[in-house]
Amino acid sequence: MRQEKTLTHEFVEFIPDALKEGTLYVSMEYATVVHKCCCGCGKEVVTPLSPTDWKLIFDGKTISLDPSIGNWSFACQSHYWITNDRARWAAHWSEAKIDVGRAHSRWAKDRYFAIADAVDDLPTQAQKPEGVERVKAERRFWGKLKKKAADIRRRFDPTGPTHVRGPM
Repeated sequence: MRQEKTLTHEFVEFIPDALKEGTLYVSMEYATVVHKCCCGCGKEVVTPLSPTDWKLIFDGKTISLDPSIGNWSFACQSHYWITNDRARWAAHWSEAKIDVGRAHSRWAKDRYFAIADAVDDLPTQAQKPEGVERVKAERRFWGKLKKKAADIRRRFDPTGPTHVRGPM
């Protein structure tokens, strides 16, 4: 395993054209962190910040990114964690494990955006009917949402059905 590498960080609006080795460039404006690959190959690593990509932790002094950085499309295929301005090397992944990781990422994105779309369909206060009709409409809506969530869970469950019920 390689030795940990100490990094620095800079908060910027725009990512510079020329990146310095060992510097994490953080653009909050564009929700992106960019750096040169920590293995030394010189490739540019872009980590978008979002609920389905990387999360940035700034403790007032250092930067951490979660999850790990897996540069699977680079020749180096480097894999490391950035924690408290330090790159800690992670285990090498096989092609099969990389494929599983990519499939899981796609599944997580699909699931997140399917749920987000369902929440966007929630009625606003101005759309809600009054009295008894409002209660009926809300029950219908929550029933539909519950059914849609169950359908989404079934469709995106990576393990498939956990059991099959026979005839009673």
